[in-house]
Amino acid sequence: MQIRHLFMAIGLAAVWGFNFVVMQAGLRHFPPLLYVTLRFTLAAFPALLFVGGPRAPWRWVLAAGATLGVTQYGLLLVGMRAGMPAGLSSLVVQVQAVFTVVFAAALLKERITARRITGMGVAFAGLALIALTLGDGSPVGAFVLVVASALAWGVGNVVVRKAAPPDSLRFTIWMSAVAAPPMLGLSLLLEGVPHLTFSPEGALSVLYVALISTLGGFAVWGFLLRRYDASVVAPYSLLVPVFGMSSAALFADEPLSVPKLLAGGLIICGVLYAGTRPAGRTAVTTGTPPPENLQPEPAGSR
Repeated sequence: MQIRHLFMAIGLAAVWGFNFVVMQAGLRHFPPLLYVTLRFTLAAFPALLFVGGPRAPWRWVLAAGATLGVTQYGLLLVGMRAGMPAGLSSLVVQVQAVFTVVFAAALLKERITARRITGMGVAFAGLALIALTLGDGSPVGAFVLVVASALAWGVGNVVVRKAAPPDSLRFTIWMSAVAAPPMLGLSLLLEGVPHLTFSPEGALSVLYVALISTLGGFAVWGFLLRRYDASVVAPYSLLVPVFGMSSAALFADEPLSVPKLLAGGLIICGVLYAGTRPAGRTAVTTGTPPPENLQPEPAGSR
């Protein structure tokens, strides 16, 4: 990978990692489901007017909107609002890659090798360590919601594989467009009619996640995937929780404890081991064909 493209890949991981701190800031001003609605609305419009059709079957566009859009982000933001810290959330959602392996085997009949089973076991050991060390500051219910979000992401990754969109950015825009209306309905049903006052922090948060993290992020991700194999690009998404946890420590006063760092190492190593093949064989990715990774997908972006 050329040096400028290397910096682009690392910079993208930083943008997606910092995204969790930005979302946590936004949740101080918006109910979680409304926040997701605003994100998808801004990510879809006015871009939708210029990109043309999704170039993928509508059933897969709708399925991606339901899984990667409504379910994944709805559960993630509700979990964060319930008390799951930003940095820890950026780490826990990495198990989406493990769930992807499981669902791909069940639904696409992909083979689960001993290497993948070992990697999944290591990743889940890290997840268990996080669960065992949760305190009052990170309620178990909030943790379960974020894990469920990662599970929905895994299902969504299988949907995207079936869709095989030739243009990941265009597909992401349409996915956002079909996810926004049901998210708005859920927000009105469960959160009621919002009474909002303008806040620069809240407005900048929504603009960041919609325009920089989603549209800008997927534009860069698609650019890199058009020039390099997915097996070269996808591992950089594992830097997302590194930037997520470090930015949470710097800007949100989220402590980095030894158990948390150990758990992070287990999850990242497990995901990386499960998603590659031994030396001498062609590497593959178990992540997602992007969104926030759509030819393979990044870990936690979005």
